[in-house]
Amino acid sequence: MKKVIIVLSLCSLVACKNGDNQHQNDGQLSADLVSNPASASGADPKALSEMPTMDFADTSHDFGKMQEGEIVTYDFDFKNNGKKPLLISNATGSCGCTVPDWPHDPIKPGAAGTIHVKFNSEGKQNHVEKSVTISTNSERGLHMLYIKADINPRERGKNETFISNQ
Repeated sequence: MKKVIIVLSLCSLVACKNGDNQHQNDGQLSADLVSNPASASGADPKALSEMPTMDFADTSHDFGKMQEGEIVTYDFDFKNNGKKPLLISNATGSCGCTVPDWPHDPIKPGAAGTIHVKFNSEGKQNHVEKSVTISTNSERGLHMLYIKADINPRERGKNETFISNQ
């Protein structure tokens, strides 16, 4: 009886372990896509030369003059000129009025991508500058994009007041 219990226990452990591995890899990227060429003894030059890049055509955009309340967008195009796939783990705007949208799949070497930035000028006036911070697996790691605009205030009624959340 003891042998039967031990055999059943081992079978259930093996079945659980195999099932966990299948679920663990579903929808996840391979660990081979992420590497760190730096170590306590220094950086490996070969590994550094093979890292992905995120090379932008431009990193800033001026929307020029606009009316308060307008929503505008701009696409920042980039290319991975590295030898490994580029992963963008996160992109965040400097405030809630600046919202980036980025590719969530790896960008293959030689391939291009776009960071789509939407800016909502509601509650903003005069000269405004905002940024987007992008986290990647490139040698540089963090990349910055900048937008700016000169916003004409909306005409307000007598009882309406302006509260800026810049």
